[in-house]
Amino acid sequence: MTHEIAVIPGDGIGQEVTPAAVEVLEALDIDFSFTESEAGDAVEEATGEALPDETYELAATADATLFGAAGETAADVIIPLREAVGSFVNIRPAKAYPGIDAVRPETDLVFLRENTEGVYSGHEDRLTEDVATLTRVTTQSASEQLAEFACEYAGPESEHDGFTIAHKANVMRETDGLFRDTVAEVAAENGIDTDEVLIDAFATKVCLDPTQFDVIVCPNLAGDVLSDLAAGLVGGLGLLPSANIGPDRGLFEPVHGTAPDIAGEGIANPAATIMSAAMLLEYLDYDEEAAAVHAAVEETLADGPRTPDLGGDSSTADVTAAVIERL
Repeated sequence: MTHEIAVIPGDGIGQEVTPAAVEVLEALDIDFSFTESEAGDAVEEATGEALPDETYELAATADATLFGAAGETAADVIIPLREAVGSFVNIRPAKAYPGIDAVRPETDLVFLRENTEGVYSGHEDRLTEDVATLTRVTTQSASEQLAEFACEYAGPESEHDGFTIAHKANVMRETDGLFRDTVAEVAAENGIDTDEVLIDAFATKVCLDPTQFDVIVCPNLAGDVLSDLAAGLVGGLGLLPSANIGPDRGLFEPVHGTAPDIAGEGIANPAATIMSAAMLLEYLDYDEEAAAVHAAVEETLADGPRTPDLGGDSSTADVTAAVIERL
């Protein structure tokens, strides 16, 4: 069976780390068909649109999509791409790896971020020159869909034992209140243990002792911010992969951005993108191959070579070659 994979490098270091991940996938004995398409700042400058229709359609029809990064046009690219795959959850692991100088080497977290609503859903307007508004939407149906996924992800068949609901329902009583109550109710119906924490309290607690958390279920904006905070505990954004999961397809991307300060120098850390490719493999039920890729990346992080962001002096190509050699 041939798997159709859309490849969208995007801008900046996305042009370097995405091909690296494709190289790793090509090294496996799996029948992939890769189709590359464009999106991002450079495309908008050339054509007037950051996400061409053909790129959107490619993501909407491929079995899975591997995406790099977008710059100033990120909101015009990644949000529609997530819509193209019908994504309702963004999975963001944040784990400290042996050999990496981490602030909290005991960190091993997974964020399950609601991916369709909240303040990122596009209901923003400039009423006058000096007044702007943003309308947040939270629905029971989207919260239920996320909660059902979380119950399966952190249920008895998994390596996890329930999850934490992060929210700000003490202030945003209707929106975060609906989110919290719905997720808690679905978890109770499924017999899944949960606890809850205010978002600001979580930010403090996770820095002091990340081991008190495991799987964290949170609204859209909170999941974005808190997972980036966790990146600081484990060694940086270059180590965080992610998966956007929909009913029939998925979109896989590193959490980091375009890093314009090093773009084009060939020294970008490909680890997050390669681990995003491993999550793509898991999504397509290639669990053994995914585990092999994860192990190869972890061995490379531990023993080198490493890119400058991790204290090394090696190139993107050097690290990629080392991962492939370890497969």
